[in-house]
Amino acid sequence: MNSFKPKMSDQNQKANKPLVSKYMVGVAQLITFKPDTPILKALDTMLEKHITGAPVLNDKGEVVGLIDDKDCLNILVGGGYYNHPIGKETVSSYMSNVMKTISINIDIFMAATILLTTPYKRLIVLDENGKLAGQISRRDILRAIKDLNMNTW
Repeated sequence: MNSFKPKMSDQNQKANKPLVSKYMVGVAQLITFKPDTPILKALDTMLEKHITGAPVLNDKGEVVGLIDDKDCLNILVGGGYYNHPIGKETVSSYMSNVMKTISINIDIFMAATILLTTPYKRLIVLDENGKLAGQISRRDILRAIKDLNMNTW
């Protein structure tokens, strides 16, 4: 898991810049899965909620992976192409542990820079104790752009 924490000089420069916490989906509203969630249930939830991915949490609430639309394409490859039944497969069979975490204390400009310079679609936001605080996606950054266009920071 890649983690990004701002340097002290970066923190001093963020003065009035909005933090990711203003635009992220907080943990209370965030859709998450457990490793033992049936993969088809996770797929149904992602389609129903119009999301492209979600963190995977263990029983302690720690982030152990991420399941996204690209991971779910393997359902078709494994099930159809190789004639492999998927009825009992779980999220843990398809999830990735390649994800980017950021501190809740970074601003949206730093988050946007990370999203621009990496292949990630979403960033896992951790609080000061390293616990899941939420998630910020490219779409959330687009909302920030709209707000910043209407306001000055």
